[in-house]
Amino acid sequence: MSSEDNPFQVPVAQVHDYTGSAQGTFVPEGRLVPAGRGYHWLLRGWTMFVTAPVTWIGIAAVFMAVVWIVGMIPIINVAVNLLLPVFIGGISVGCRAIEDGEGIRFEHLFAGFSRQPGALLLVGLLYLVALVVLAVVIGVVGTVTGAVALATVGRDNAGGIAVWTMVVFFLATVLVFAPLAMAVWLAPPLVVFQEISAYEAIRISLLVALRNFPPFLVYGVLVLGASILASLPLLLGWLVWLPVLYASLYAAYRDLFFAE
Repeated sequence: MSSEDNPFQVPVAQVHDYTGSAQGTFVPEGRLVPAGRGYHWLLRGWTMFVTAPVTWIGIAAVFMAVVWIVGMIPIINVAVNLLLPVFIGGISVGCRAIEDGEGIRFEHLFAGFSRQPGALLLVGLLYLVALVVLAVVIGVVGTVTGAVALATVGRDNAGGIAVWTMVVFFLATVLVFAPLAMAVWLAPPLVVFQEISAYEAIRISLLVALRNFPPFLVYGVLVLGASILASLPLLLGWLVWLPVLYASLYAAYRDLFFAE
């Protein structure tokens, strides 16, 4: 009698290994994907959202409340940057549960506090330190461009020069903060599922994101537009947009680091 026909056989749960063929093979150095994948990441995020919209909205509401409350407390408000990767890590666990057919649960929001919490907090700390350093750089650029604008006051082409200095300042801000965002977005799932160090996760995610600049450019433009629309009705759109956004980050991680 085979084990499949034995009624006394102890049930064995099927375990999905993300480094195996069932979910694809993990590619440590990441993959190159076409520009259009940036749109598909968001589409995949929406697909995950509609599997359990009520649960997702509850997760978004609590997440936004925690960020708002912590952000209102002086000094302690810096903890928002520390906690962000922890929450993203937990939501990534929920996204993986959706792929495994288990579905997302509200408690997945806090799963990062029990899955590599130290490394996730370190990602947040490195992110905070980088923000401070980059803020100084942006401050210097802003001071220089402001001085240039003031120096042109009274000239015939003062208006045009002022516009160009503002454009330069804006582009410098984007060029400085975009790589940092790329590094932090993909780091939490790498920490949670591949169990690598915070520094290594940030380094790898940054390199992979830079190599895949076209899809991230498409993704960034779409995210910016959707974020503006979500903010119009008293920020209520974020109850839907936030889950789609974070689920899309997981989709990007799966697409960039796994080969079918």
